[in-house]
Amino acid sequence: MKWIEAASYEEMSEIAADIFKENLKQNPEIVLGLATGGTAEGFYKELVEAYKAKEISFENARSFNLDEYVGINPENKASYHYYMDQQLFNHVDMKRENIHVPKGDTADLQAAATQYDVMIKAAGGIDIQLLGIGVNGHIGFNEPGTPFTLETNVIELAQSTREANKIYFDSIDDVPTHAITMGIQTIMNAKKVVLLISGASKQEAINRLRSGEVTEDFPASALNSHQDVTVIYTGVK
Repeated sequence: MKWIEAASYEEMSEIAADIFKENLKQNPEIVLGLATGGTAEGFYKELVEAYKAKEISFENARSFNLDEYVGINPENKASYHYYMDQQLFNHVDMKRENIHVPKGDTADLQAAATQYDVMIKAAGGIDIQLLGIGVNGHIGFNEPGTPFTLETNVIELAQSTREANKIYFDSIDDVPTHAITMGIQTIMNAKKVVLLISGASKQEAINRLRSGEVTEDFPASALNSHQDVTVIYTGVK
């Protein structure tokens, strides 16, 4: 696990974007694993600016997002479909048929989850996966106690996760109780992982990750067993 301390949120975003840009240039048909949330917004801004400057093209790239809320349609402004359109997809040349986000509004969620892994494997697997981390150590929406062997699945969200995400909804009552998410095994199958950590609220999470302990009580600890992880952090010690 490689650790990079950034002097600011902006520098963290630039460093992460540079890694993705270099990988995209080396492999125009790259399969990207993408994440959402406030921590990733600066990263996507950097990618959009690089595309507009003609430094990179997403024309032949494919993407798979980590997760989506259950029971929210893609047009909902709180959905991760909407987030990705606003942050990246509406501004670059990635083909719509090459964009994949889990379906949280389908009648058969388990079938959708199983099919998502089938599609990832058919694409040759994730070449580089972007991650954030929750205050309780969740990656994707894999909450503490999630088996490391689980692939894409439906997860009940911890109360702390719902509280952290209520800023995107009118009230805590509107925050979904479940999400469909790449499992920890799916994430671990990625060839390369870039984890972004920003802000004092993540201090305990980064401390536990640094400890090297691997336990299902702290989902991000699985990354200690991955062969290629870069952690870029700022605002934490």
